[in-house]
Amino acid sequence: MAEALSHLTDEELAHRAQAGEVGAFETLVERFEARIYRFALHWCGREADAREITQDTFVAAYLHLNRFDSAHAFVTWLFTIARRKCIDHARRAPVVGAEPIGEEADTHDPFELMARREACDDLWALARRVLPATQFQTLWLHYVEDLSVRDVARVTGKTLPHVKVLLFRARRTLGRELRVRRALEGASAPAPSGPAVAVSGLIKPTP
Repeated sequence: MAEALSHLTDEELAHRAQAGEVGAFETLVERFEARIYRFALHWCGREADAREITQDTFVAAYLHLNRFDSAHAFVTWLFTIARRKCIDHARRAPVVGAEPIGEEADTHDPFELMARREACDDLWALARRVLPATQFQTLWLHYVEDLSVRDVARVTGKTLPHVKVLLFRARRTLGRELRVRRALEGASAPAPSGPAVAVSGLIKPTP
């Protein structure tokens, strides 16, 4: 059965699941479980909490399948639920010390500063530590999950301009933090190589 469903799109599977086909929903779980878990883990930092958030996300998705509109991407709808579960978790156990960083003018792209370093996981750990939750989630959804700015706006409930501002501020803050790190390490920052740095290969977390 799984093989017969594997060729279907996410939206087609969701439509079948809405019609009561349990196997279709199970296939969706198999497709997205690792991605939702990774999103939750990088957000909350605890494996047990990430597993709980992941489980709660799929339970909510199953219970509210009738609310999914197949005119939109299933991944957007699912990550909207996951983000809400992350927020619910934070309200139950708020993270101490997650204060926004002051903003200063910065014209360097932080990902260019990391282009010569193989430190993707370290970058995301830093992002989680220094960025406000909304900026972190926006950055993750756009660069790791490859969601468009428009889809990120749907997931977060923000306007397109707001999402663009959040991405800009997140990159700027990370750029400042990375330059401080390099200065402390006694290494000079690499010469900018233009915006053509392959962000996907740089920022994707290791499996």
